Amino acid sequence: MGFLKGSMTFSQYRVTGEIPADFNNIFDEQVKRYAFPDFIGAAAEKAAGWTDVEDPLDTDFAGGKYNFGNYLIFSLRIDKKVVPPALLRIKCLQVEKEYIAKRDIAKIHRKQREEIKEAVRGDLLKKVQPIPSFFEVCWHPMEKSLLISSLSDKVTDDFHALFHEAFNFSFHPFLPWDPQYLSPEFAAHLSSPEGLPWGREFLTWLWFKSEERDGMITVSPGEEVDIHFVRRIVLASGDGDYSEQVVCQGIRSDLKEGKEALRQGKMIKEGRIKLCRDAANWEFTFKADRFQFQSMKLPEAMEMEEDEKDKEGKTLERIYLLEQAIKTMERLFNLFLQIRLSPAWEAEEKGRMATWLEK
Repeated sequence: MGFLKGSMTFSQYRVTGEIPADFNNIFDEQVKRYAFPDFIGAAAEKAAGWTDVEDPLDTDFAGGKYNFGNYLIFSLRIDKKVVPPALLRIKCLQVEKEYIAKRDIAKIHRKQREEIKEAVRGDLLKKVQPIPSFFEVCWHPMEKSLLISSLSDKVTDDFHALFHEAFNFSFHPFLPWDPQYLSPEFAAHLSSPEGLPWGREFLTWLWFKSEERDGMITVSPGEEVDIHFVRRIVLASGDGDYSEQVVCQGIRSDLKEGKEALRQGKMIKEGRIKLCRDAANWEFTFKADRFQFQSMKLPEAMEMEEDEKDKEGKTLERIYLLEQAIKTMERLFNLFLQIRLSPAWEAEEKGRMATWLEK
């Protein structure tokens, strides 16, 4: 349960639309109305709905259990039924033979065969046990920020459909290089978020900066963070069918094949990062293309007893620590963009990166 305990994997989104004055009442009504339905015995392939973040069988949300300070934390449950193709084929053949014998006909026409297949499939779906999946949601309505514990586009599509139907809001991925999140000065240089691979350029630059001063990076005057790439780096060039990928793994990330891949024009699309700031340590895999976080380990927080009084405080502390890591990566990206769009990039930074690559 990432947002409450354990490691965290999540994607970031921004919700569009204004929060109405009676939002709390609306949310309580709608989260219950669109709670996960009874799916046993249904002929449908898939069902989706909201559940309590701790108890997947709790769809009553009694006492506003989703409330954690300014955050709404709950789960999306998606159940899917799968009919094995071989089983469907055998059952259809049996029914077709019975159909032919009962009507004393020579063969079945295409339309009849399709009707039989659909009927058999529906009957099998009623008997198949669904496979459940759970995805945690952390929504800060006033900040319009939304975190979903999944990196899957298919899950996001299912989530967005239900989210829009239930709450009448839409959302879109948060990408810090999207011009709408930048100052006019920076936005003028970025015509669209789908232009240059800004995420990969940033992560490649961050690897260089992490080794330039043994991990220390000055974020602002008097403020530094300590960044190290550990255990795994994925480098790639191109996309889709034309993508070439190199995976470097080890105790340290300064593997020769990684820098060789950079010299060949590849950039880092994924890296395991250890972030240290103000005596606190985070570790996570950063996905550059979508600015996503996978398997994030939070700093060891002050031990709190496991009881109802402490649950909200402990959860809010975890969310605070999570947001600190996100904001630090965003600030590092802004630092990168500031250098990348200035004359210093060509005059100084690229030269230092080239020297680093030759080491």
